[in-house]
Amino acid sequence: MIIVNLDVMLAKRKMKVSDLAEQVGITLANISILKNGKAKAVRFETLDKICEVLECQPGDILEYQEGNKE
Repeated sequence: MIIVNLDVMLAKRKMKVSDLAEQVGITLANISILKNGKAKAVRFETLDKICEVLECQPGDILEYQEGNKE
């Protein structure tokens, strides 16, 4: 299962979800879906922009954990 640690990176960068959404160019609703782990997929273009804005690597945001799907 893929864990999204977007909230951790936002806290480290002292950035609000709304600011990230604006800078990435996607809706606050879509960032919230991703942040809460409810997204079924993420475009590489979106992931690229998130990493650019947060100055991080994809592995800082996404993590794989073995286990059952919810």
